[in-house]
Amino acid sequence: MGSAVTDVPSMGDDKPLSGRHAVVTGGGRGIGAHVAARLAKLGADVTVVGRTQATLDAQATAITARHKVRAAAEVVDVGDPEAIKNGFARAADRLGPPTILVNNAGIALSAPFHRTDLDLWNRIMQVDATGPFLCTQQVLKGMLAAGWGRIVTVASGAGLSGYPYVTAYCAAKHASVGMVRALAREVATKGVTVNAVCPGYVDTDIVTNTLDNIIAKTGRSREEALAELVAHNPQGRLVTCDEVADAVAWLCLPSSASITGQSIIIAGGELM
Repeated sequence: MGSAVTDVPSMGDDKPLSGRHAVVTGGGRGIGAHVAARLAKLGADVTVVGRTQATLDAQATAITARHKVRAAAEVVDVGDPEAIKNGFARAADRLGPPTILVNNAGIALSAPFHRTDLDLWNRIMQVDATGPFLCTQQVLKGMLAAGWGRIVTVASGAGLSGYPYVTAYCAAKHASVGMVRALAREVATKGVTVNAVCPGYVDTDIVTNTLDNIIAKTGRSREEALAELVAHNPQGRLVTCDEVADAVAWLCLPSSASITGQSIIIAGGELM
């Protein structure tokens, strides 16, 4: 007979991230807002990062009121290296060195390949690939010093496959996934995990804008445009922000310590 197990954490601990400071980029709305709220519910203090002060302030206030944790807002353009450096320094001064980072901020712009000029390419690369790189650099040293850290990048199914008319976006998301895999191996023995979540089309403002573009360019109805977007999802629907947030939160748990270098697909079976 096996020996008794005596060191299993209590399943009644509903605040497993208490005492941790999580930074969520793009945290004012959409997926980022749901992620920030989910981490706060698990006990983490949260800094929401984004570009609109009023939106971020409202999110931080709501988090504190509902979950009784500390929350702060930082206006940072993740396409601006100096803004990232200064914003993360302020966040650490307020709530302590971050031990959780969720790289969620991103942009999605479409164009046929022959119309994808260098400005479009560079803009998407700067925000969707270089931004997560720079944000991760700001927190990794502190995580290594603490011997504990969770880095989760919200990539996309486009980071694992190819899609037409979004060459730059696919390239940037592939770059982010590659960074996750490489860094995960580099810090595998340091108590820091590095993962990605790769959603399909999520019910967010970005998808709303995509639908508007399809309607404007093709004359299709909104229902027809939506059907085109979800046609490759076997479940025939958009992914919800809550589904993505739950996956991110799971990767941030202490009990997820052996999960690193992974790209968790949240796409209703579209990719396997």
